[in-house]
Amino acid sequence: MKRPQEIQKDIVTMATLTNLTSVFESLASMRIAQIKNQVLRSEEFFAELWKIYTQIRIDNLFRFGRGEFAKKKPLDKELLIAVTAEGGFSGDIDQRLVRLMLKDFDPNKHDIIIIGHHGAIQLVQNGVSFKKFYKLPNKDQNINVQPIVDDIQMYKNTTAYYQTYVSLTVQDVKRMNLSKAVQDQGQIAANTAANAKKDKHGNPIEEVITEENYIFEPSTFEVVDHMERSMINIILAQIILESKLAQYASRFRAMTAAHERADETLADFRLLYNRSKRAIKDERLKEITNGLRMTKGSQL
Repeated sequence: MKRPQEIQKDIVTMATLTNLTSVFESLASMRIAQIKNQVLRSEEFFAELWKIYTQIRIDNLFRFGRGEFAKKKPLDKELLIAVTAEGGFSGDIDQRLVRLMLKDFDPNKHDIIIIGHHGAIQLVQNGVSFKKFYKLPNKDQNINVQPIVDDIQMYKNTTAYYQTYVSLTVQDVKRMNLSKAVQDQGQIAANTAANAKKDKHGNPIEEVITEENYIFEPSTFEVVDHMERSMINIILAQIILESKLAQYASRFRAMTAAHERADETLADFRLLYNRSKRAIKDERLKEITNGLRMTKGSQL
């Protein structure tokens, strides 16, 4: 059995590990709450933008902000965007995401943009080349996705693959067509707005925005293009935030498991420490008892 001094060092080390895992667990929990709030605010902004956009656009076709009279036609390919973790401590979810994307991938029909260093490594290991690589943003606010939006505008269609948050214990991978995502979120926003404001007869109250009561500079078409680009910005930022939310949830789960394991190990060390001290006391007691017996025997 180890000596109490040696076990005491193990107790100090394990107590430090317990505190660290508790701190990392709290940080991950705080990040999850912040990102949820960030996504909620972006959805509210999207709803306001969509309300104006649907009133001034000329048709239901979403053009990704390329403009009514774009000088260059979009490439006759579909762009695939994969959002993965930056580091390698994301478990198997990045592998699952890459496998999902590669099931749809055809090099003659698709180009790939990868976000996150870990996903780029996965593609290289699978022998798949990609058009561009972007680092996953470190910050969770004011994410600049404009360079990716510029890439999206070069293609006629774009599909994103990303990690999604189901719960603290469950994370999944998801596929999303950006054009359909904009339409779906816009429909949700429209339904919410219709239910929010109604007159005494039950009819929705909505301010009508047209060229008759508003001035659009430099032109209505350019305002519509700007709104489409803004909505793509919002959707992309939400996808990245959703991926980061899933990653933080995965870290929270890992830190919770590590914290529980560290607590159990610390309790085991403390029990071993007490047993070691008791064993030393018992050994000393035996030595004293044997000494007394030997002294009495010699006196006889």
